[in-house]
Amino acid sequence: MSDTRLSMIGSRAVLFEANCPFDLAHQERVWALAKEASQWDGVSQAVPGMTNLTLLLSDVPQDLTRLQKDLTSLWVSAQRLEINGRLLEVDLTYGGEGGPHLADVAEMTGLSIDTVIKLHSAQDYTVYAVGSHAGYCYLGGLDPRLDTPRRKVPLANLPGGSLSVAGLQTGVSASAGPSGWNTIGSAKVSFFEPDRSPPALLQPGDRIRFRPVGVMA
Repeated sequence: MSDTRLSMIGSRAVLFEANCPFDLAHQERVWALAKEASQWDGVSQAVPGMTNLTLLLSDVPQDLTRLQKDLTSLWVSAQRLEINGRLLEVDLTYGGEGGPHLADVAEMTGLSIDTVIKLHSAQDYTVYAVGSHAGYCYLGGLDPRLDTPRRKVPLANLPGGSLSVAGLQTGVSASAGPSGWNTIGSAKVSFFEPDRSPPALLQPGDRIRFRPVGVMA
């Protein structure tokens, strides 16, 4: 079980982590794992994360070793769950106050600002998981040429709708808060509304396409 780990994250919640790449094929296995585990006795909710799964349990678990064995066995044998989710098109303004790190990303990648925008907006991004904060979508599908490290000094507060990149991921903040990613643009879209049903605008398997509607100096 060296490639998996199970840990308690509350009296009735566990986190199952798999040592695997961040890509769609492995994330589809996480979705399959979540679907199967959600049917187990004693599981109130199964929440897929990035290469991990959180189980909310109805009672305090008595045998974590057995639970990890069951989850690991299911992970090893899991088929990929392909989800043909809906596509959301999002207007995006690159640069300016809403994208203070656009020039930094261009410098780190050795690309022009125009090329960064072209590459970023050319992809359809798949929602791998929803988390970090309410409604936030971890998106896979970033062009490898836009791979950049996280910032050494995070920004203390970014407004909701900020579009950032780090590693091979990109995402739009659903609400104001700190960020250690490279922020290159902004969008006017509400990814989470408490009074909406469901509150989160997107779910795992949905897709986002960014449409550049402006570039700010």
